Amino acid sequence: MKTVFANSAWVNAAERLILRGGGWRSVRLRVRYGLIVHPAQGPVLVDTGYTAEALTGERRGRMLRLYGALLKPKLNAAEQVLPVLKHFGLSPNDIRTVIVTHFHADHISGLSLFPKARFVASDAAWARVKARTPRQNWRHGVFTELFPADFDARLDGLSSRPHVEARDGVPGGADLFGDGSVIAVDLPGHADGQFGLLFTGLERPLLYAVDVQWLLTALTEKRTPGFPATLIAEDAASIEPTSAMLRRFIAAGGEVMLCHDPAPAAYDLALSDPEAT
Repeated sequence: MKTVFANSAWVNAAERLILRGGGWRSVRLRVRYGLIVHPAQGPVLVDTGYTAEALTGERRGRMLRLYGALLKPKLNAAEQVLPVLKHFGLSPNDIRTVIVTHFHADHISGLSLFPKARFVASDAAWARVKARTPRQNWRHGVFTELFPADFDARLDGLSSRPHVEARDGVPGGADLFGDGSVIAVDLPGHADGQFGLLFTGLERPLLYAVDVQWLLTALTEKRTPGFPATLIAEDAASIEPTSAMLRRFIAAGGEVMLCHDPAPAAYDLALSDPEAT
Protein backbone atom coordinates (compact mmCIF):
# COMPACT_ATOMS: atom_id res chain seq x y z
CA MET A 1 0.00 0.00 0.00
CA LYS A 2 1.39 3.36 -1.05
CA THR A 3 0.90 6.40 1.20
CA VAL A 4 2.00 9.96 0.40
CA PHE A 5 1.12 13.42 1.67
CA ALA A 6 1.07 16.68 -0.28
CA ASN A 7 1.08 20.31 0.81
CA SER A 8 -1.93 22.20 -0.55
CA ALA A 9 -1.03 25.63 0.80
CA TRP A 10 1.09 27.72 3.15
CA VAL A 11 -0.26 29.72 6.10
CA ASN A 12 1.86 32.11 8.15
CA ALA A 13 1.37 32.32 11.92
CA ALA A 14 3.23 33.95 14.79
CA GLU A 15 5.19 31.25 16.65
CA ARG A 16 3.85 32.27 20.07
CA LEU A 17 0.29 31.53 18.90
CA ILE A 18 1.09 27.90 18.12
CA LEU A 19 3.92 27.11 20.57
CA ARG A 20 3.93 27.95 24.27
CA GLY A 21 6.93 30.14 25.00
CA GLY A 22 7.48 30.91 21.32
CA GLY A 23 8.47 34.28 19.90
CA TRP A 24 6.86 36.67 17.46
CA ARG A 25 8.67 35.30 14.41
CA SER A 26 6.46 34.07 11.60
CA VAL A 27 6.21 30.31 11.06
CA ARG A 28 5.18 29.03 7.62
CA LEU A 29 2.77 26.17 8.19
CA ARG A 30 1.93 23.45 5.69
CA VAL A 31 -1.63 22.33 4.98
CA ARG A 32 -1.29 18.63 4.20
CA TYR A 33 -3.67 16.10 2.74
CA GLY A 34 -2.93 12.48 1.81
CA LEU A 35 -3.26 9.92 -0.94
CA ILE A 36 -3.47 6.20 -0.17
CA VAL A 37 -3.29 3.64 -2.95
CA HIS A 38 -4.82 0.57 -1.35
CA PRO A 39 -4.54 -2.85 -3.07
CA ALA A 40 -8.29 -3.48 -2.79
CA GLN A 41 -9.86 -0.03 -2.37
CA GLY A 42 -7.76 1.73 -5.00
CA PRO A 43 -6.82 5.42 -4.65
CA VAL A 44 -8.21 7.03 -1.51
CA LEU A 45 -7.82 10.66 -0.48
CA VAL A 46 -7.25 11.78 3.09
CA ASP A 47 -8.94 15.22 3.18
CA THR A 48 -8.36 17.63 0.28
CA GLY A 49 -6.36 20.47 1.82
CA TYR A 50 -7.10 24.01 0.75
CA THR A 51 -8.40 24.54 -2.76
CA ALA A 52 -9.58 27.65 -4.60
CA GLU A 53 -13.15 26.84 -3.58
CA ALA A 54 -12.41 28.02 -0.02
CA LEU A 55 -10.51 31.15 -1.06
CA THR A 56 -12.10 32.47 -4.26
CA GLY A 57 -15.14 30.25 -4.90
CA GLU A 58 -18.41 31.95 -5.81
CA ARG A 59 -20.39 29.99 -3.21
CA ARG A 60 -18.45 31.49 -0.29
CA GLY A 61 -20.56 33.20 2.32
CA ARG A 62 -19.58 36.32 4.25
CA MET A 63 -17.95 34.44 7.13
CA LEU A 64 -15.90 32.18 4.86
CA ARG A 65 -14.66 35.25 2.99
CA LEU A 66 -13.66 36.82 6.31
CA TYR A 67 -11.93 33.57 7.34
CA GLY A 68 -9.84 33.62 4.16
CA ALA A 69 -8.99 37.30 4.57
CA LEU A 70 -7.76 36.72 8.13
CA LEU A 71 -5.68 33.59 7.53
CA LYS A 72 -4.47 34.52 4.03
CA PRO A 73 -3.55 30.97 2.88
CA LYS A 74 -1.32 30.86 -0.19
CA LEU A 75 -2.17 27.94 -2.44
CA ASN A 76 0.74 25.72 -3.46
CA ALA A 77 -0.12 25.24 -7.16
CA ALA A 78 2.21 22.28 -7.69
CA GLU A 79 0.61 20.26 -4.89
CA GLN A 80 -3.04 21.13 -5.27
CA VAL A 81 -5.10 17.96 -5.25
CA LEU A 82 -5.85 17.75 -8.99
CA PRO A 83 -2.21 18.23 -10.16
CA VAL A 84 -1.07 15.65 -7.60
CA LEU A 85 -3.60 13.13 -8.86
CA LYS A 86 -2.46 13.81 -12.43
CA HIS A 87 1.13 13.22 -11.30
CA PHE A 88 0.07 9.68 -10.35
CA GLY A 89 -1.96 9.16 -13.52
CA LEU A 90 -5.30 9.63 -11.77
CA SER A 91 -8.39 11.75 -12.43
CA PRO A 92 -11.09 12.94 -9.99
CA ASN A 93 -13.38 10.14 -11.18
CA ASP A 94 -10.79 7.59 -10.05
CA ILE A 95 -11.30 8.68 -6.43
CA ARG A 96 -14.11 6.59 -4.97
CA THR A 97 -13.33 7.31 -1.29
CA VAL A 98 -12.36 10.49 0.55
CA ILE A 99 -11.56 10.13 4.24
CA VAL A 100 -12.60 13.35 6.00
CA THR A 101 -10.70 13.65 9.29
CA HIS A 102 -12.80 16.64 10.41
CA PHE A 103 -14.91 19.38 8.90
CA HIS A 104 -12.69 22.48 8.92
CA ALA A 105 -12.25 24.39 5.65
CA ASP A 106 -8.60 23.42 5.12
CA HIS A 107 -9.63 19.76 5.08
CA ILE A 108 -12.88 19.76 3.07
CA SER A 109 -12.69 22.61 0.56
CA GLY A 110 -12.09 20.27 -2.39
CA LEU A 111 -14.81 17.70 -1.71
CA SER A 112 -16.97 18.94 -4.59
CA LEU A 113 -14.20 18.00 -7.03
CA PHE A 114 -14.98 14.30 -6.53
CA PRO A 115 -18.52 13.55 -7.75
CA LYS A 116 -18.17 9.76 -7.58
CA ALA A 117 -16.57 9.51 -4.14
CA ARG A 118 -18.04 8.23 -0.92
CA PHE A 119 -17.04 10.17 2.21
CA VAL A 120 -15.75 8.43 5.35
CA ALA A 121 -16.25 10.73 8.33
CA SER A 122 -17.68 10.92 11.82
CA ASP A 123 -21.41 10.46 11.36
CA ALA A 124 -21.96 11.69 14.94
CA ALA A 125 -20.17 14.97 14.17
CA TRP A 126 -22.10 15.33 10.90
CA ALA A 127 -25.40 14.91 12.76
CA ARG A 128 -24.38 17.80 15.00
CA VAL A 129 -23.47 19.94 11.97
CA LYS A 130 -26.95 19.37 10.53
CA ALA A 131 -28.60 20.25 13.84
CA ARG A 132 -26.80 23.58 14.28
CA THR A 133 -27.65 26.98 12.89
CA PRO A 134 -25.16 28.61 10.47
CA ARG A 135 -23.93 30.87 13.27
CA GLN A 136 -23.32 27.87 15.54
CA ASN A 137 -21.42 26.08 12.78
CA TRP A 138 -19.21 29.14 12.20
CA ARG A 139 -18.37 29.03 15.91
CA HIS A 140 -17.20 25.46 15.37
CA GLY A 141 -15.13 26.45 12.31
CA VAL A 142 -17.54 24.76 9.88
CA PHE A 143 -18.67 26.44 6.64
CA THR A 144 -21.43 24.32 5.19
CA GLU A 145 -21.24 25.84 1.71
CA LEU A 146 -18.06 23.77 1.20
CA PHE A 147 -19.93 20.46 1.46
CA PRO A 148 -21.35 18.90 -1.73
CA ALA A 149 -25.14 19.14 -1.77
CA ASP A 150 -25.38 15.34 -1.56
CA PHE A 151 -22.77 14.88 1.19
CA ASP A 152 -25.31 13.29 3.49
CA ALA A 153 -26.27 10.68 0.88
CA ARG A 154 -22.64 9.83 0.20
CA LEU A 155 -21.51 9.64 3.83
CA ASP A 156 -20.16 6.34 5.18
CA GLY A 157 -20.01 6.91 8.93
CA LEU A 158 -17.27 5.65 11.19
CA SER A 159 -19.83 4.04 13.46
CA SER A 160 -20.44 1.34 10.84
CA ARG A 161 -16.81 0.19 10.79
CA PRO A 162 -15.47 -2.66 12.95
CA HIS A 163 -13.48 -1.60 16.02
CA VAL A 164 -9.88 -2.61 16.70
CA GLU A 165 -8.75 -2.60 20.34
CA ALA A 166 -5.65 -0.76 21.55
CA ARG A 167 -2.65 -2.93 22.41
CA ASP A 168 1.06 -2.61 23.25
CA GLY A 169 1.02 1.19 23.19
CA VAL A 170 -0.75 1.30 19.82
CA PRO A 171 -4.17 3.04 19.91
CA GLY A 172 -7.31 1.37 18.67
CA GLY A 173 -10.16 2.66 16.55
CA ALA A 174 -12.29 1.98 13.49
CA ASP A 175 -10.87 -0.40 10.87
CA LEU A 176 -11.47 1.59 7.68
CA PHE A 177 -10.71 -1.05 5.05
CA GLY A 178 -11.49 -4.23 6.99
CA ASP A 179 -7.92 -5.51 6.82
CA GLY A 180 -6.32 -3.68 9.75
CA SER A 181 -4.07 -1.59 7.51
CA VAL A 182 -5.60 1.82 8.32
CA ILE A 183 -7.25 2.54 11.67
CA ALA A 184 -9.24 5.71 12.40
CA VAL A 185 -8.12 6.88 15.85
CA ASP A 186 -10.30 9.29 17.82
CA LEU A 187 -8.37 12.52 18.55
CA PRO A 188 -10.58 14.83 20.63
CA GLY A 189 -9.63 18.42 21.32
CA HIS A 190 -9.13 20.43 18.16
CA ALA A 191 -12.36 19.78 16.26
CA ASP A 192 -15.67 17.99 16.63
CA GLY A 193 -15.27 14.40 15.44
CA GLN A 194 -11.58 14.71 14.56
CA PHE A 195 -9.80 11.41 14.01
CA GLY A 196 -6.33 10.51 12.83
CA LEU A 197 -5.12 7.60 10.74
CA LEU A 198 -2.89 4.82 12.04
CA PHE A 199 -0.96 3.02 9.30
CA THR A 200 -0.04 -0.33 10.79
CA GLY A 201 1.74 -2.07 7.91
CA LEU A 202 4.85 0.12 7.87
CA GLU A 203 8.21 -0.80 9.37
CA ARG A 204 7.50 1.87 11.98
CA PRO A 205 3.76 2.42 12.65
CA LEU A 206 2.70 5.90 11.52
CA LEU A 207 -0.10 7.93 13.10
CA TYR A 208 -1.23 10.89 11.03
CA ALA A 209 -2.50 12.98 13.93
CA VAL A 210 -3.96 15.80 11.81
CA ASP A 211 -4.43 18.95 13.99
CA VAL A 212 -3.85 17.70 17.52
CA GLN A 213 -1.08 20.32 17.52
CA TRP A 214 0.22 22.67 14.84
CA LEU A 215 3.88 21.90 15.54
CA LEU A 216 5.50 18.57 16.38
CA THR A 217 7.68 20.44 18.90
CA ALA A 218 4.56 21.53 20.78
CA LEU A 219 3.59 17.87 21.06
CA THR A 220 6.91 16.26 21.95
CA GLU A 221 8.11 19.04 24.30
CA LYS A 222 4.72 19.50 26.03
CA ARG A 223 4.51 23.10 24.79
CA THR A 224 0.84 23.13 23.96
CA PRO A 225 -0.22 26.72 23.24
CA GLY A 226 -2.63 28.36 25.65
CA PHE A 227 -4.85 31.40 25.28
CA PRO A 228 -5.81 32.67 22.69
CA ALA A 229 -5.11 29.50 20.64
CA THR A 230 -7.46 27.50 22.86
CA LEU A 231 -10.35 29.76 21.83
CA ILE A 232 -10.65 27.92 18.51
CA ALA A 233 -10.46 24.43 20.05
CA GLU A 234 -13.62 22.35 20.18
CA ASP A 235 -12.65 20.86 23.55
CA ALA A 236 -9.54 22.55 24.94
CA ALA A 237 -9.48 20.30 28.02
CA SER A 238 -8.95 17.23 25.79
CA ILE A 239 -5.90 18.57 23.93
CA GLU A 240 -3.36 17.56 26.54
CA PRO A 241 -4.77 14.03 27.21
CA THR A 242 -4.81 13.41 23.46
CA SER A 243 -1.25 14.76 23.18
CA ALA A 244 -0.14 12.51 26.03
CA MET A 245 -1.55 9.49 24.18
CA LEU A 246 0.52 10.45 21.14
CA ARG A 247 3.67 10.81 23.25
CA ARG A 248 3.08 7.30 24.61
CA PHE A 249 2.72 6.05 21.05
CA ILE A 250 6.04 7.66 20.12
CA ALA A 251 7.70 6.17 23.24
CA ALA A 252 6.44 2.74 22.14
CA GLY A 253 8.24 3.14 18.80
CA GLY A 254 5.60 4.82 16.66
CA GLU A 255 5.94 7.86 14.42
CA VAL A 256 3.58 10.85 14.48
CA MET A 257 2.95 13.20 11.57
CA LEU A 258 0.92 16.42 11.79
CA CYS A 259 -1.00 18.32 9.13
CA HIS A 260 0.60 21.72 9.68
CA ASP A 261 4.14 21.09 10.90
CA PRO A 262 6.46 22.99 8.52
CA ALA A 263 9.33 20.51 8.51
CA PRO A 264 9.44 18.05 5.58
CA ALA A 265 8.30 14.59 6.62
CA ALA A 266 9.33 11.20 5.28
CA TYR A 267 6.00 10.69 3.48
CA ASP A 268 5.81 14.14 1.89
CA LEU A 269 5.86 14.57 -1.86
CA ALA A 270 8.57 16.82 -3.30
CA LEU A 271 6.55 18.79 -5.83
CA SER A 272 6.43 22.09 -3.94
CA ASP A 273 6.96 25.44 -5.61
CA PRO A 274 10.35 27.13 -5.23
CA GLU A 275 9.06 29.38 -2.44
CA ALA A 276 8.60 26.32 -0.25
CA THR A 277 12.34 26.05 0.32
